[in-house]
Amino acid sequence: MKVISKIADIKREIKELKRAGKTVGLVPTMGYLHEGHVSLVDKSVSENDITVVSIFVNPTQFGPTEDLAAYPRDFDRDKEMVEAAGADVIFFPTPEEMYPEGACTKVSLSGITEVLCGITRPVHFAGVATVVTKLFNIVSPDRAYFGEKDYQQLQVIKRMVKDLNMDVDVIGMPIIRETDGLAKSSRNIYLKGEERTSALALSKSFNIISDMVKAGEKDVKKIKQAVTDFIHSYPHTKVDYVELVDPSDLRYLTQIEGDFVTALAVYVGKARLIDNKYFSGVIK
Repeated sequence: MKVISKIADIKREIKELKRAGKTVGLVPTMGYLHEGHVSLVDKSVSENDITVVSIFVNPTQFGPTEDLAAYPRDFDRDKEMVEAAGADVIFFPTPEEMYPEGACTKVSLSGITEVLCGITRPVHFAGVATVVTKLFNIVSPDRAYFGEKDYQQLQVIKRMVKDLNMDVDVIGMPIIRETDGLAKSSRNIYLKGEERTSALALSKSFNIISDMVKAGEKDVKKIKQAVTDFIHSYPHTKVDYVELVDPSDLRYLTQIEGDFVTALAVYVGKARLIDNKYFSGVIK
């Protein structure tokens, strides 16, 4: 497995592979990998001749009060996991390599980025869209793999690819959870003591929604209040948002009429955790 840090070097490598008729899969990450990331690598390895994993903590998607400096990093551990999963190349650039002095171009979307996490993290999705566009241009993947845990991010990237006519298939992969239901996340490392138990309130709240809707409740306001009260019954929790949205355009719903996604963002201690669940066929 190769580790490449320079854009010119990886572009040269990819051009040679493409010339040889190889297909390329890309798994973009910010490192500190867990089983969820590994599932993306596994899928890419199974569907492509070459798998590239990018490891880059992207500074442009962090706001001024967010945890860029504290974001967990362990490249040696990441490298072992990626190599064991069968990846061929790690792209490991520096911020200066990705954003050279004088860089002034960004990619931004409207509408879909102005809800959910976009409200409290106003610069986040422009940073995501910009770095993913750069990665797509650098690696020229045939397929790119993203986890569904960040459902909004996945929809943003799919929309961007469609709007800009990018020649890459964006593939979403299911959330990987701990045995007790907690969604795998690099930020779970921040959970201390009973905060780890409180974090289970996110995944457990989906049962409340399922039960309410099956019992005939269609009023989203009532469902959101029940979920918020349930989460706040656990110590160290503070709800950022509980929303029920249209699966395709993330439009906020007021009544349940068909399939929907429940998206959550909750502070547990200092960790801001997100989770979501797609509800299909619950309305009869």
